[in-house]
Amino acid sequence: MRIQVSRRSRSGRRFRSGGGSRLEEDLDCRRFRTRRRTRTRGRFRSGRRIQVVGGTRLEGPEFIFLQQQIQSDLSLISRNMESTGAETQIYSDELVYSDELVYSDELVFFVNGTKIVERDADPETTLLTFLRRRLGLTGTKLGCAEGGCGACTVMLSRYEPITNKLLHYSVNACLAPLCSLHLVAVTTVEGIGSVAGKLHPVQERIAKSHGSQCGFCTPGIVMSMYALLRNNPTPRMMDVEEAFQGNLCRCTGYRPILEGYKTFTQEGGCCGGKGRENGCCMTNGNGAVKTSEEDVDEATMLFNTAEFKPHDPTQEVIFPPELMNLSKGQKQKSLRFRGERATWFQPRSLDQFLRLKWKHPEARVVVGNTEVGIEVKFKNMIYPVILAPAFVPELNAVTHVHDGLVFGAACSLSHMGAALSRAVETLPPHQTEVFRAVLEQLRWFAGTQIRNVAAVGGNIMTASPISDLNPVFMAAGCKLTLTDKDGSRTVQMDDGFFTGYRRTIVRPTEILLSVHVPYSRKTQFVSAFKQSPRREDDISIVTAAMSVTFTPGTDVVEEMRLSFGGMGPTTVLATKTGVSLVGRPWGEELLHRACSSLAEEMTLDPSVPGGMASYRQTLTLSFFYKFYLTVLGKLRLQGVNVPEISSELVSATETFHPETPSSTQIYQAVPAGQSQDDVIGRPMMHLSAMKQATGEAVYCDDVPLYENELHLALVTSSKARARILSIDASAAERFPGVVRCLFADDIAGSNVTGVKQDETVLADGQVTCVGHVIGAVVADTQLHAQRAAKAVKIQYEELTPIVTIQEAIAAQSFYEPIRTIESGDLEAGLKQADHVLEGEIHMGGQEHFYLETNVTLAVPRGEDGEMELFVSTQATNDTQSRVARVLGVPANRVVVRVKRMGGGFGGKESRSTVVSTVVAMAASRLKRPVRCMLDRDEDMLITGGRHPFYGKYKVGFLNSGKVVALDVSYYSNAGNSRDLSLSVLERALFHMENSYSIANVRGRGYLCQTNLPSNTAFRGFGGPQGMMVAESWMSDVAVSLGRPTEEIQRLNLYAEGESTPYNQLLQGITIDRCWDECLSRSGYQQRRAATDLYNSQNRWTKRGVAMVPTKFGISFTATFLNQAGALVHVYTDGSVLLTHGGTEMGQGLHTKMVQVASRVLGIPVSKIHISETSTNTVANASPTAASASSDLNGAAVQNACAILLARLEPYKNRNPKASWEDWVKAAYFDRVNLTANGFYKTPDLGYSFETNSGRAFNYYSYGVSCSEVEIDCLTGAHKNLSTTIVMDVGKSLNPAIDIGQVEGGFVQGLGLFTLEELRYSPAGVLLTRGPGMYKIPAFGDIPTEFTVSLLRDAVNDKAIFASKAVGEPPLFLAASIFYAIKDAVMAARAESGVGGTFRLDSPASAERIRNACRDQFTKPFPPPEPGTFKPWSVQV
Repeated sequence: MRIQVSRRSRSGRRFRSGGGSRLEEDLDCRRFRTRRRTRTRGRFRSGRRIQVVGGTRLEGPEFIFLQQQIQSDLSLISRNMESTGAETQIYSDELVYSDELVYSDELVFFVNGTKIVERDADPETTLLTFLRRRLGLTGTKLGCAEGGCGACTVMLSRYEPITNKLLHYSVNACLAPLCSLHLVAVTTVEGIGSVAGKLHPVQERIAKSHGSQCGFCTPGIVMSMYALLRNNPTPRMMDVEEAFQGNLCRCTGYRPILEGYKTFTQEGGCCGGKGRENGCCMTNGNGAVKTSEEDVDEATMLFNTAEFKPHDPTQEVIFPPELMNLSKGQKQKSLRFRGERATWFQPRSLDQFLRLKWKHPEARVVVGNTEVGIEVKFKNMIYPVILAPAFVPELNAVTHVHDGLVFGAACSLSHMGAALSRAVETLPPHQTEVFRAVLEQLRWFAGTQIRNVAAVGGNIMTASPISDLNPVFMAAGCKLTLTDKDGSRTVQMDDGFFTGYRRTIVRPTEILLSVHVPYSRKTQFVSAFKQSPRREDDISIVTAAMSVTFTPGTDVVEEMRLSFGGMGPTTVLATKTGVSLVGRPWGEELLHRACSSLAEEMTLDPSVPGGMASYRQTLTLSFFYKFYLTVLGKLRLQGVNVPEISSELVSATETFHPETPSSTQIYQAVPAGQSQDDVIGRPMMHLSAMKQATGEAVYCDDVPLYENELHLALVTSSKARARILSIDASAAERFPGVVRCLFADDIAGSNVTGVKQDETVLADGQVTCVGHVIGAVVADTQLHAQRAAKAVKIQYEELTPIVTIQEAIAAQSFYEPIRTIESGDLEAGLKQADHVLEGEIHMGGQEHFYLETNVTLAVPRGEDGEMELFVSTQATNDTQSRVARVLGVPANRVVVRVKRMGGGFGGKESRSTVVSTVVAMAASRLKRPVRCMLDRDEDMLITGGRHPFYGKYKVGFLNSGKVVALDVSYYSNAGNSRDLSLSVLERALFHMENSYSIANVRGRGYLCQTNLPSNTAFRGFGGPQGMMVAESWMSDVAVSLGRPTEEIQRLNLYAEGESTPYNQLLQGITIDRCWDECLSRSGYQQRRAATDLYNSQNRWTKRGVAMVPTKFGISFTATFLNQAGALVHVYTDGSVLLTHGGTEMGQGLHTKMVQVASRVLGIPVSKIHISETSTNTVANASPTAASASSDLNGAAVQNACAILLARLEPYKNRNPKASWEDWVKAAYFDRVNLTANGFYKTPDLGYSFETNSGRAFNYYSYGVSCSEVEIDCLTGAHKNLSTTIVMDVGKSLNPAIDIGQVEGGFVQGLGLFTLEELRYSPAGVLLTRGPGMYKIPAFGDIPTEFTVSLLRDAVNDKAIFASKAVGEPPLFLAASIFYAIKDAVMAARAESGVGGTFRLDSPASAERIRNACRDQFTKPFPPPEPGTFKPWSVQV
């Protein structure tokens, strides 16, 4: 209980007790139910008056007890003040009598060393919201709001009184409740360094190693690394990789981040060719392989570690001394905070916690908020009472008992893992089988930020059917202690503990006190398994734990417990199977019986939530087989007479341990005589990298709030195709903070929008997809707007939707036109062929997953209809024109400004206006600034992604392998509007032959009109889809001929002077050079031989190798877009302000433009600045897309600078030894215009589909990759062992940026072809709406060996300074991973006696890989016949 005493001294001065602080006294007495409010007066013995305002009237014995306690407490105060004679008042808001406890409502914590005192914090406010909106610390970013991307990572520190130690740990600020931070120090990215002050080495190294591109993820990655170093100043590389399990990056491909941070580790970073013993990449086989004696100008260093500031752990920010004193000097208080919808109780003792749970049995218990936070945010759950017992001592205790370890239910998973690891190190191995199984699951349990706060008890009590840990607890027979205020009981985790989906036997008034994890017995063996789409930070598809105990000295089963997650609505025990195996010897007969029994017991309905029924059932057998072999090996080690495991089976028992990635980057050094001030061709750091690493880089939502600003949330359709019957917003309008609800009738201008003018800003009368924007709610906060938007009631008349390509084909639902490209004589070619084969492949879509979602801030300027918009968009001009149309004003009244984007990848080319038009309309109607940043789930639902494609082909070829005829049809799922779909389809047709010369070709393309959100531009823009089908038939040709695929590919590659199917002559072709260099650098022939040997020696793991070329045309296929403008100002002090029409989204465009201007003007880059991109500086700019932005804008910048240089030339000639500043001043005083407009248009472009003539592209970028993978045939998991890329980027403007684009594009493609799968229900509802369900590549997914070489001496006369485009071309090279997987699957099928070609759709997910590896474990579970069940998800 806190007592605030204000008093007057005898001199009459008022002062506070405790030397200016509050006198605080903890009372242990319990308070009782309030009957009615009273007012009580009394006097101290000294005659001073004391007043209790709003006291409590109590009756019976409780009154006497409480009266005595209060009198005792007041006497204590009196004694403390006896010498002062002050008048004392005790305020009712300080003495809080509520229920049965006394609470404080004051939250005290520190942020970056500054004390924060918050009264009555809202329990539903997150730390992230508080940092960004209340404190203005915008370095911490919102990426997903579910703890899945790490953009919001901060470090928390607290003093632990029991151990007398400081704890530092990373957390997700998007999930951390503000109320949980009492007596905690928060450190954000701003708190460790700044550009103006001093960068922390963690910030400096990620910037200088080129590990920050768009920069939106950078602060989170910085803070994950910082938290690691605070706990371990000299980590191992595996510690770094573990620290990043909860962080995602969409731009860099992760390699440069790991390289930069490797310099902190025991392994150290690059030695710069100094030949560090056994560790130099130049001597250990991982370095550049010289292709000839003349490659003396190759460079492999992108950054110099000698420039890095040393890391001194003694100079870190200290824990606030005042917080240390507060933490040591106080008993932990009980806290209570009341918000709009919830009350938060934080009891200080177990007794208080139990009484609160008794009083509020419906209350949710929260420790890490990793589950409840998701439920409140995404499932619209409301929990009026929240109990937070995180600091109840008994719930955090770890106790060693005679038969195991007992963990308090609030122990974090990180704490549990540390305790178990210590036990494994010190105890005999036979006692720690269960511990090691738990640790194996914890390795891949979420990310570090989640494990640091998620409680073991929470994992059990959420009762998730796909829990990673519950199967282990169940198989091990862990005991749980359940407690309420009347006593305790112990229950075993068995098949009776979970009573249904998300339900347990725990009574509402009970709490889980502790978990007893037992020691294993000497003859007991335990293993745990998990299969998920992605290895790191992913939820399970199926998880399992298996425990077997043998009769001592024998192989006879005494007890067997097999537990599975993902095989029903709860974690299940395979009881029948376990019982049937008791008494049997561990051998082949037992294996067959177990598999047969499991197949009968672990059944799933084909319509099961989550889908993949056959795969999940297969996994139960695969896991048991792995367990069987593992136990067989352990029995032999104990001397039991069991059969020896054949060497070819051993790999099935191996646990995955990631190897630390190694990499090499090779580029052509600048000529020896090039001036140091000429930065073209040098690996210059991204201009914003330092700001991004310190959190100072400003993104759209970082713009400070305007004084009267409002927030907007979208109202979207829940139906894929329907008529709107009525809209009722009355409930929403009554929500707190709501200003107005807006619908189609509120639009002042035109409601028509879209690339093809076939969309509406707000739905009017009908909806054509789930996520179709119907209206908007505007309120005082984002949270209020979002809550109210969900309360808008819409009645529909549902119509039958078309969702998939196959449904569209059946209904002939196509947009016009149907595109065709034809050359040669197809029929003659097919007749000429020795062989003709047909095939098909489906390629799934892809979510952009830019880390910064779509965001717009619209600010009305108060006169003439003027509007200023801050938008995260790639297309300033399109945004301007569409906003002007919806507002009913000319475009000259609308200014669109873009500082930078947190990623784009095509997703913000045309679809960003879905948000910006609505926001601008609301701002115009309400005459106030309006802001909207979509949550991740909204963005994924509304904005569309890469087009799914279905390709059918017929290919004719000779016995030699030469392809002579190709007939291919593409079907693209366009969605509910045309958008850019026709251009995407056209590019797919332009790339249908990939890099292969074919005399007779016909390609046809169909745009499927479906009821999905309109699909749109995405890096590659149809090219990857077109080339993917080409590589599919190329693979089939090789297999059917029994020849190596790379031979057939090389035979068919284009040669100089040949023509494409669209009749464009190929000049300056380098695909052959790229191919040969990749073959050499990758050591392909040796790899192929080693792979064949490995496959002959291993039954259940197989390796595959594949090479893939790419030929990517550079230009907008819409000719009019191939233009750009630039505006350059030279100021009288010599500084230069540069503006161009391109936008910066992480690709380094601004950096390259500054490099171009620097060379042309002959001045250092330090004199040149780019502020932003805006429509009032460069008008009518083309979207930043098509990989052409450096070409177009670079030439425009060159033009503008050349004009200025010509104007300055007389002054340079007049005074050649003067400085740049002198020439500028002389020109100014001579009244010379120091501003110039530059312009450029690509010459000689224009292709006609009608005549199949004209130049479609200005030039081509070429590249080749070679990849090696290893698949687990039993689970479908795969490892990316090695990738070598040779890329022709012309004469690189900036090798660091270009290599970053190659690596980033490749890893994004890796996601497209192996990981990322958008799942839609048959009704058209997107089921994968965030990082929890949709998996982009993580740090651990990049190839273990990763080599990128930029082709040398590849001068391109068609672009600025002989360079080439680099943004999109490398993405398709990741198909080498896909076809290496297919190669490995083919080896597995051959082992099972299955030969010939087979269809493998993209992405090559674990499910598809496993199902394709046909064997005895897949046989019992054939896929169900289509039409016999309603699938959970469909292939769109």
